[in-house]
Amino acid sequence: VQAVESGGGLVQAGDSLRLSCAVSGSGFNINVMGWYRQAPGKQRELVAAINSGGGSANYADSVKGRFTISRDNTKNTMYLQMNSLKPEDTAVYYCNAGGVIIATARYREVWGQGTLVTVSA
Repeated sequence: VQAVESGGGLVQAGDSLRLSCAVSGSGFNINVMGWYRQAPGKQRELVAAINSGGGSANYADSVKGRFTISRDNTKNTMYLQMNSLKPEDTAVYYCNAGGVIIATARYREVWGQGTLVTVSA
């Protein structure tokens, strides 16, 4: 099971970006998914998380009203729509997927490799 992010890049303040996270591998029942980010010299922080059905989400205060998390369970893919980007949003963004390995009934978390978002002033 692996998670792969895409969609990062260099943009100007006020621009938008859409990140995607595709989870592949069979036998993994995905539950909560989330986006985290880590800026240079700072700890990794939760940006947004979404429940298994996609009907409930929560956001860090710093991104509320600007970012929207969503998921398509038919594609095992999660998205992060980022609008009105600010220089302080610059970070490596990581995808996280938590779920159960069906064969063992054990909980497991999968992390992506990260995608860099750079917002210039």
